[in-house]
Amino acid sequence: MDKIEPSGNFSLLNLPEPILDCILKLLSPVELVVMSEVCTCLRDRCRSDSLWEVHLKQKWGGVIGDVAYKEWQWHITIAMEKRNNQPNQQNNHNGSLGSFSGTWPMLHLRSYLEDCSSFGNSFTMALYFSLENGKFWFPAQIYRGVLVRDALVRYDSKTDSFQARQQSGGWNAMGNNIQWEILRAPPTDTPPCVRYVSDCLDDLKPGDHIEIQRKSRTEIPYDWWYAVVGHMESCNENHNFCSCRYSETLVLEFKQYSEGSSMRRVKVLRNGEEHEEAKGWYGGIRKLQSEEEIQRWEKHFPLYRQTPRPARFVCRRRIPPGVLRFP
Repeated sequence: MDKIEPSGNFSLLNLPEPILDCILKLLSPVELVVMSEVCTCLRDRCRSDSLWEVHLKQKWGGVIGDVAYKEWQWHITIAMEKRNNQPNQQNNHNGSLGSFSGTWPMLHLRSYLEDCSSFGNSFTMALYFSLENGKFWFPAQIYRGVLVRDALVRYDSKTDSFQARQQSGGWNAMGNNIQWEILRAPPTDTPPCVRYVSDCLDDLKPGDHIEIQRKSRTEIPYDWWYAVVGHMESCNENHNFCSCRYSETLVLEFKQYSEGSSMRRVKVLRNGEEHEEAKGWYGGIRKLQSEEEIQRWEKHFPLYRQTPRPARFVCRRRIPPGVLRFP
């Protein structure tokens, strides 16, 4: 009876802590915010990192990665230093709390935060709502047909989509209304202007699915392209006698292009050095580890496959206005 208030009402705070925690885990982000305003005790519980990490992973886990978390932690550090009047003169990070103008962020895609005045002490909760409200521009990658491109993106809750900017001599708009399904968290923390250091080159063999950095000019960032490791021309592709995995050259097949396309097969050095040819510059290789990664690539290919046409019978149809012709 000591858990019943004088008015005869049962208090939520009288529940055993494990049961109270289970109830709070069932609440939505908005409900947690409302509950946190009831009293001091519930405020601390409802703003705990353990609760908000679950919501953060459920909604944003597929589009923000380690790079974004590191950037957020950097913003927290800067905000706390400013709050305590303890500026760190040794911090040379290329993050920003300012505008997109000027020299920031020079050669690296990092992040951008419009406002850090409302951090409080609930940093995971603050991250959730900074993402939700579009205040935090974070590094992500966007599927663009046959390639994946690095960008800074922010969420637009009105359209349930994203805005994106890319670095190309300045910060240029890359697009609006970018849907969730073509966005992914960067799988590595290598900046897009830097060649990725591969750790899988010695083990690659025909049939392995990979991503490889590629760019058309030296002064621009790399994109990531999907390919499958193929056999050397001298190999009869017999599994028992194939020695392609021991060759110093890797044959990469870009199967998003049809047979006969000049982009279909490329040879690169297995030692990981940047490889230059007429089609561009090739950098580091990352081996795909899951079927989900492979399927995400393949679902974008049908629109971009090149279908060879007969040499003598070419159908020249007029393309109606507004119809996009794919390469």
